[in-house]
Amino acid sequence: MTTATRTRTMLTLAEVCEELGVSRSTFYDWRAKRRAPRCIKLPNGDLRIRRSDLDHWLDDREDAA
Repeated sequence: MTTATRTRTMLTLAEVCEELGVSRSTFYDWRAKRRAPRCIKLPNGDLRIRRSDLDHWLDDREDAA
């Protein structure tokens, strides 16, 4: 997998928060409570979320109405 392909499948925290419509602090609160999608912590401390992990996390929260 090339670096360009890999970066497209990895989302920044800002991108995830924008897509979900939540603030960064809300995301960190979810993460502390283990309710957020899986995150990858980079050596510089930044977080990345795989697109597939976010999609799976959203599917798990879909209302079964």
